[in-house]
Amino acid sequence: MKNQKSDAVNVLNPRGQPYQTHFVPMAPRHDTLDGKTVYFVDLRFLGGYTLLHEMIGWFNRNMPQVKTVFREKVGDYFKDDPELWAEIKDKGDAMVTGIGH
Repeated sequence: MKNQKSDAVNVLNPRGQPYQTHFVPMAPRHDTLDGKTVYFVDLRFLGGYTLLHEMIGWFNRNMPQVKTVFREKVGDYFKDDPELWAEIKDKGDAMVTGIGH
């Protein structure tokens, strides 16, 4: 079979088909955390448990007027946990997530 020279070049677009996104603004900041409940959520990624418990310890020593709650998200890093998000929305005032390392 003889090689045929061609001037045509095939180019693929690496961007693919962009998906629609919607801007969601950040939640307003609290003036103080005094008397508030802060959830610390471990996303179950390497070292998150240790990191978040260190942070909770700091809050307990330095800001005892803040209630801290530790939770582990269900499933792996990418799985949603609607029950946990509903609990935090209902009972919490702020949330910290951590993935460790």
